[in-house]
Amino acid sequence: MDLVVVGAAIIADGRLLTAQRAEPPHMAGGWELPGGKVDPGESDEDALVRECAEELAVKVRLGRRIGTDWRLSDKAVLRVWTAEIVEGTPQPLEHLALRWLTPHELYDVDWLPGDRPVIDAIADAHLI
Repeated sequence: MDLVVVGAAIIADGRLLTAQRAEPPHMAGGWELPGGKVDPGESDEDALVRECAEELAVKVRLGRRIGTDWRLSDKAVLRVWTAEIVEGTPQPLEHLALRWLTPHELYDVDWLPGDRPVIDAIADAHLI
């Protein structure tokens, strides 16, 4: 059974929130959508809301799912939803930095390989 990782495409004012990884060392400095692993017995959606609270200190409302399962490795998949912030201001509690990207800036950061196909889908669908 695959490990499920969830990600949030948090969109506000025509911009996408991205987060720069602090760890592990081989991923540090790369950019990703906020999110994390789904705990046993937890729904994907509940995990994503929890991860956004833990990582960013915000409460989010999830929107539509983007794509289906995005393969991260032979053992893990990424599932992504659009999201909007309903409470709080994002803070990099577990990341090196946060950045809001306009559609023209989507490729100005060094995306982690697992997130890049999702960013391509967001750009192709004009979600921001």
